[in-house]
Amino acid sequence: MKRELQRLNKLRNIGIAAHIDAGKTTVTERVLYYTGKTYKIGEVHEGTATMDYLPQEQERGITITSAVTTCYWNDHEIQIIDTPGHVDFTIEVERSLRVLDGMVAVFSGVEGVEPQSETVWHQADKYKVPRLAFINKLDRIGSDFFHVLDMMVEKLGANPLPLQIPLGKEDDFYGVVDLITMKAIVWDEENLGATLHHVAIPDDVKQTAHVYREKLLEKLSMLDDSFMELYLDGKEIDDETIHDAIRKATIALRCVPVICGAALRNKGIQPLLDAIVRYLPSPLDVPPTEGHDPVTGEKAYREADPDEDLCALAFKVVVTEGRKLVYVRIYSGSLKVGDDIYNVNLQKKEKVSRVYKIHANHRDRMDEARTGDIVGVVGLKETSTGHTLTKTKPIVLESIELYQPVISMAVEPKRNADQEKLLLALQRVAEEDPTFIVRTDESSFQTVVSGMGELHLDVVMRRVKDEFGVDVLVGKPQVVYKESIERAATVDQPFEKLINGVLYRGSVALSLAPNPRGQGITIIPDILSRQPEFPYITAIEEGVTEGSQMGVVKGFPLTDVRVTIHDASFNNPDFARLTLKMAAYDGFKKACSDAGPVLLVPLMSLTVTTPNEFLGEIIADLHIRKCQINDVQSQDRVTIVEAKAPLTSMFGYSTDIRSLSQGRASFTMFFSHYDKVEE
Repeated sequence: MKRELQRLNKLRNIGIAAHIDAGKTTVTERVLYYTGKTYKIGEVHEGTATMDYLPQEQERGITITSAVTTCYWNDHEIQIIDTPGHVDFTIEVERSLRVLDGMVAVFSGVEGVEPQSETVWHQADKYKVPRLAFINKLDRIGSDFFHVLDMMVEKLGANPLPLQIPLGKEDDFYGVVDLITMKAIVWDEENLGATLHHVAIPDDVKQTAHVYREKLLEKLSMLDDSFMELYLDGKEIDDETIHDAIRKATIALRCVPVICGAALRNKGIQPLLDAIVRYLPSPLDVPPTEGHDPVTGEKAYREADPDEDLCALAFKVVVTEGRKLVYVRIYSGSLKVGDDIYNVNLQKKEKVSRVYKIHANHRDRMDEARTGDIVGVVGLKETSTGHTLTKTKPIVLESIELYQPVISMAVEPKRNADQEKLLLALQRVAEEDPTFIVRTDESSFQTVVSGMGELHLDVVMRRVKDEFGVDVLVGKPQVVYKESIERAATVDQPFEKLINGVLYRGSVALSLAPNPRGQGITIIPDILSRQPEFPYITAIEEGVTEGSQMGVVKGFPLTDVRVTIHDASFNNPDFARLTLKMAAYDGFKKACSDAGPVLLVPLMSLTVTTPNEFLGEIIADLHIRKCQINDVQSQDRVTIVEAKAPLTSMFGYSTDIRSLSQGRASFTMFFSHYDKVEE
């Protein structure tokens, strides 16, 4: 037991996350090289990155799926998940953060805090994940370490705690000053930065270094009372005391330690590794995992205890070589080959046939996985993303939030003979990716797929061709609309059914009102205030829920509607559930027709970065596309435009913005909310 606790204390489960092109995978590749996990540095731009192992990732130069690996540094085990930066694959980040104990957020020293950085940061806030920040690309023209610190405060509401400041700037960047040891660190370029030297701080930055060290100590004194006593005494504070104070504040989510470097030039990675093992939590440092008892519904907890019953969360499913591999994080207990385990969500038993330690696309077989481990399991035939696994003491952990697809297109095989093969391939992908949905359109009998964006669906179609050998014809992308209402309406709806000469009747009184955008369907059972024991409320709620699946304008699902159930009556208890459910269904539909039904379009958060000389053309084009411009920020040579854009008008925007700016402007776009767009 003591040895197992020592192992847990030296275990770090971390993710590396960032906006696309901030250098996240480049950082990961250097981590693997300097920890001895790989003997050669993989490069994203060459298509040789270890963690980007899918052919499409190597071809496109982006991360599409989160990859898991393990490495070792200073007698610590670090399990790393490298996550995608593109917003179309944000579900990969979401489910990774759900199972991690700490995170490294990578920011570009040039662009700083970008839109997807904000999304990832807020996802980490939701799961209360302690994090470090690594400001990368300080060798690039336009990089500014101190400006990125300001952006972290302004855009993220973070409390950055710089532990280093850079030496040199842009092309002249050559090292960092460690504000704790008050030594400069420079790297040996001849051996790819594997050797670093601690040298005296150059005279021209000594004063700046002392200023920032004083700020560091002052901020720590505000975060830790015992540290404040030492600081106010004016005595020299030793390095270990400073490290301990930083670790405590980081795990408590009160600050974010910031270090810096230039990963592509092999500078800054070893101090990053030191910071990961020093400041990010072990499984023993984080609060007990919270869930609920599936029988009583009351809150339940699991400590990171090797002797406790198994508690694990399935966070990813991959079908590889025809076999289903389920990625799980073990929070307590252990998992052995041959174990019978219990899927609490499905209330079914599953059998573990194999357990693997994962390194990107390589797998090493294990006999047993223990508390804190992130492993791949084969044999769990029905387990899916978000399911909780136990043995004898059931608990249901909080599931993983799924995102709604915003774009659809019809697909069909080039050869009719491949129809069944195509459906099988699409179902396989849907099993792996909860944001990819396959359905059959009842009116046209076409197969329709839905996803998070054009890139997402393009990647899936390429997978279908490359992995399953099916050539696919795709239709024009279509927006996934929703419907809502603009005013209140009330209805008292009867439903009658004649069965064997006997008339069965039910009646439901409902009122509808618009809900704020993004609130979805809310059902308020006001009837219970007068009839507390009314037993058929679930039947009425089912009727409303089913009625909301198809709107009255064009048949799209309804959202943002508040439904109040005022009254209900029936003439025969044996058929009460059926008659009340159908009355609620019909009444909801009728009330929607009377409540000013409207069509809602997905609105995207759009951020355009353009050289100043093209700003006029860019803004004029956004107005034509009915975009609502929220903010325009001018920097030295570029301007950043933030807007809300209806997805219907943004197809092909990547081509148009290139022609408007001679290829020099860039943009990011992700789903914000559904709303009505004024013509």
